[in-house]
Amino acid sequence: MSLSCGPIGARIEGGPHQPGRLGAADWLSLAAAPTFTIMALLTAVLGGGPLMLCSAAEHTSPFSGMIPMYLLMSTFHSPPWLKLISRQRNGTRRA
Repeated sequence: MSLSCGPIGARIEGGPHQPGRLGAADWLSLAAAPTFTIMALLTAVLGGGPLMLCSAAEHTSPFSGMIPMYLLMSTFHSPPWLKLISRQRNGTRRA
């Protein structure tokens, strides 16, 4: 199995080349959720409302827009964080 393939837990527990270390793909997967959360917060704070390109769609749903999209993307990219936290807790219980 190469380092670029496989689940994140296989490399955290110890891969064939660098046991217990995270690879570049792992860092990218861990960076996604916080990045989308920050983008949602910045969009909310800086007032990034819907674009006025389609003025006919002025009465749209509150769930359409960039903030809900960023929050949804952050939610879908959270499993690597949950796996990392779970593995760390299981490791501390065994010790």
